Amino acid sequence: MKQTIGISDYRISDAPEDELITYSLGSCIGLSLYDRTRKIGGLIHCMLPLSRIDPERARAKPAMFTDTGIMRLIEELLEKGAERRRLIARAAGAARLLENQGAFRIGDRNQVVLRKILWKNNILLESEDVGGTCARTMSLRISDGVTSIRSAGNRYDLT
Repeated sequence: MKQTIGISDYRISDAPEDELITYSLGSCIGLSLYDRTRKIGGLIHCMLPLSRIDPERARAKPAMFTDTGIMRLIEELLEKGAERRRLIARAAGAARLLENQGAFRIGDRNQVVLRKILWKNNILLESEDVGGTCARTMSLRISDGVTSIRSAGNRYDLT
């Protein structure tokens, strides 16, 4: 069953029939985490890099920010039985779509924060499709952990 993850949201599943999907990853960053042994995974769609710009909003909606959202996703997966050493991480997004001359560099900053959070948690980023100027759709199939990307009319799996 398709489960749609909106902007500033995430979902975790261990139901083999589930496919987690998020649309329109522009400068936002998407991350799939999957434990093959437990067959549990999660997908998040973060909009902004750092929660310090609005701590109150970060408490109410942690997935809005890459730093708080990724940590929440990791913590909940571990609580549900995933093991950190088995988590497979794949990322997409961090594009430059509407930014005037890249002044804010939100996509770049989202990517840097994502990498730092994963590094601090000893989780290696297995693959990514980031940057550029195209929006992406990202999905995670819970039955086997396949993460797929659709962009500019093409569909492919991140491996």
